[in-house]
Amino acid sequence: MILYNVTISVDSKIAEEWLTWMKHTHISEVMATGLFSSYQIYKVLLQKEDELTYTVQYFVDSMSNLQQYQAKYAQKLQTKHKLKFGNKVVAFRTVLEAVD
Repeated sequence: MILYNVTISVDSKIAEEWLTWMKHTHISEVMATGLFSSYQIYKVLLQKEDELTYTVQYFVDSMSNLQQYQAKYAQKLQTKHKLKFGNKVVAFRTVLEAVD
């Protein structure tokens, strides 16, 4: 199992709007690609008042599926996110593999 982890710092002034959009729009669009098996969203605890950090974890069965997502869909969806929220959010991505 591969984990595609997106960590996002969000300006606290727009955090509620951002979270609603993520839950009802963005994550649905990512999952609609059919390349991920599931996802989970977490809020980081013990953080600054003016900035909130979340992590969205997308689970994918193979590196091939992740590469297909990155090649066909990632840029468009990331651009849509950037256009909606501008510099009020900062994201970085990591790819992890489960260790038995």
